[in-house]
Amino acid sequence: MKEKRENGGEGEREKEEEEEDDDDEDEDDEDEAWAGPLAAVFPRDPALFADSFPTRSRFRFCGHVLRIAQHHGPRLGLAAPVWDGVRVLGGIGGVFRGVTPPLTSPLTDPLGGDVTITDLPLALEQIRENVRRNVPGGAAAPCPPPRVRALAWGLDHGSFPRGYDVVLGADVVYDPRSFPALLTTLRHLCGPRSVALLCCGMRRELGAARFFQQLLPRHFRTQLLRRCPQRDVELYRATCGDIG
Repeated sequence: MKEKRENGGEGEREKEEEEEDDDDEDEDDEDEAWAGPLAAVFPRDPALFADSFPTRSRFRFCGHVLRIAQHHGPRLGLAAPVWDGVRVLGGIGGVFRGVTPPLTSPLTDPLGGDVTITDLPLALEQIRENVRRNVPGGAAAPCPPPRVRALAWGLDHGSFPRGYDVVLGADVVYDPRSFPALLTTLRHLCGPRSVALLCCGMRRELGAARFFQQLLPRHFRTQLLRRCPQRDVELYRATCGDIG
């Protein structure tokens, strides 16, 4: 049984409750292996006692079908789910940083180029899993696989080079306490010819409007590219240059 939902041109999601196809048999075997030890003790519903609750979904963007695993649980917290901002940004498909890596990370790689995917250390395992699911590897791959690296805003941004061509961020504006560190990191990563595309839910109670309308324009030329009223999501383009 499949449940399909259209997202107004932003993408199409299929949430699958049974086997998707023969290619999923290996994944099902892995799930059974994980549940085996728990089933011996709690045979009725081992998932209730698991450390996390993995879900697998499909998203369609720009002719690509992405198979995304999300490991919901206390360890990953906000880093596990696919948030609304990434679904709008996904239609655009650098460095990517955000709390929504499951979807945007593999979406950027088919575009080619030298891609670095970043997040906090606890989220890197999930990112690598989704890269393996969606990005072909080996000598026949059309481009090198993306690098997956840890990045804490305002702390270790200096270990990254300056002047990336494109910086993508989805739902990165969610805590006013992080705004100074986020701006410091963006200013380091972006050079004179860089383009930053930042998309997020406009959580006005958490200062999203203030960030995009007051703080970001102090350092970047900022342009609203798209607004999605149904999800209360906005997409901004930020470039360096004369902002006087």
